[in-house]
Amino acid sequence: MVSIVIAMLVILVLAGLVVLYVAYPHRGEDVPHTPWVGEAMRKGVDRLPTLDNQRQREHEHSDA
Repeated sequence: MVSIVIAMLVILVLAGLVVLYVAYPHRGEDVPHTPWVGEAMRKGVDRLPTLDNQRQREHEHSDA
């Protein structure tokens, strides 16, 4: 029972972070009262392999 509660809390926290990212940093705005959270999210997303990042890398390699 405890493991289910912990798993649900982790899921809720991750869902909250996704909503927070989409509401602010993804649109180019700072998170109110905690701008460092938005900066950390932007840095994390920049490091993840997304379609936009891969397209930029392909263009960089084809230009060389």
